[in-house]
Amino acid sequence: MDKLSVIIITRNEAANMRDCLASVAFADEIIVVDSGSSDGTVEICRELGAKVVAHADWPGFGPQKNRALSYASHEWVFAIDADERVTPELEAQLKSAMRGEYDGYFVPRLSQFCGRFIRHSGWYPDYVLRLFRRSHARFSDDAVHEQVILSGRSAKLRSPLLHYTYLNRADVERKTLQYATAGAQQSFARGKRAHAWDAPVRGAWAFVRTYVLRAGFLDGAAGFNIARMNARTTYLKYRQLHQLNGTPPGLP
Repeated sequence: MDKLSVIIITRNEAANMRDCLASVAFADEIIVVDSGSSDGTVEICRELGAKVVAHADWPGFGPQKNRALSYASHEWVFAIDADERVTPELEAQLKSAMRGEYDGYFVPRLSQFCGRFIRHSGWYPDYVLRLFRRSHARFSDDAVHEQVILSGRSAKLRSPLLHYTYLNRADVERKTLQYATAGAQQSFARGKRAHAWDAPVRGAWAFVRTYVLRAGFLDGAAGFNIARMNARTTYLKYRQLHQLNGTPPGLP
């Protein structure tokens, strides 16, 4: 059977690492690329048998995951984030998939928002390409919302990857600001511009798209809060982009 490398990028993920690493303990090697953790993440990973490589700088999600990929020893690679978990059912499908004819496999991701798994709001099945042959894939260079670029054939698996994201209000606020800032900087680097009206208009549309068009209302209060979070993230992203464009706030 082909061997499997698991790659993870981390920074201050001590609260997640034991459960994450336990869920991928079946892998032949686990590579962790850390960017300056100060909470014991590195020590936990080494204690549990992972190979840890430290880089002090932070080049963005895509470049950092390509770093992790460069350290993988085996042809088959599974990429996982610290707040994700592989279930026994998904483990069995991954092992079977590596004996298949495809070069990459998408897995559905089931995400939790403040204690509730979300099946609407555009969050599920949320297929992500995570298992792939190293010789046929690399990550995009995007600083945020990176993707695996695959040269070859792909298929979909059935069992979901569990995603424990947005654990509480503080987590929502932190990630809202993080993604808004990263998104604005990435758009600015690509030469995109924003007018003063982009922030409120696009923010409102993000709410409608999530809550109405993507049936967020079926997720109850959680769906409303996700729609509100998406609206605020979008609003902040375009407000920051408008400021990065060099135009004083409030002017077109």
